[in-house]
Amino acid sequence: MRRLTTVAAALALTGAGLVGTACAATDRADKADPVASTPTGVTGTPGQARTTAPPNTAGQAAPATTGTTCPAVWGSGAKSATESEPRPLKNVRTSRHACYDRMVFDITGPARGTGYHVGYVDTFHQDGSGERIPVTGGAILEVRVSAPSYDPATLEPTYLGKAGQRLPGVNVAGYRTFRDTRFGASAEGQTQIALGVRAKLPFRVLRTGDHVIVDVAHKW
Repeated sequence: MRRLTTVAAALALTGAGLVGTACAATDRADKADPVASTPTGVTGTPGQARTTAPPNTAGQAAPATTGTTCPAVWGSGAKSATESEPRPLKNVRTSRHACYDRMVFDITGPARGTGYHVGYVDTFHQDGSGERIPVTGGAILEVRVSAPSYDPATLEPTYLGKAGQRLPGVNVAGYRTFRDTRFGASAEGQTQIALGVRAKLPFRVLRTGDHVIVDVAHKW
């Protein structure tokens, strides 16, 4: 009996070590490639997504969070970066992760020079007209990226967002944090979008490759 107990304990320790190694590897992969970090659902125009995950559908189960540590150290204050050269916007898509919901702006060319301003607002008003656009959720995160939804050289549209409407091809039903999306306007080299979220939760903004990424945490 003592021998069996010893063997069982050794197997338990081995299993715990494998789980710890797997978690560490996942964390490293997320930091190395934030765009491809294990989403369970991606929505957007077909062919634009950089992952092979199935499209999100209403009622789809959220990613498992058992044993996951989610440090929300990003803060909820406004975040911005200056632009060096605006590039056309190709697509906007979303995905769900263990600790946050993600919105990705696909830019034509390197995103390192793409400026942005992201911050919470009490109401969402369309640029230019000033018209108020209703947004569902406990809080509204306004996102401005220096990436027009048209080609500045030809004025041909590159992204077909419509003022006051939800983003084309994006469905955030079943997300833990995202509640709604609304297109504001695109003019003077900038695109304006509203993201309805559950509450004023911490968020971060990343620029990597040809993407501008907005992640909103599931909790504080």
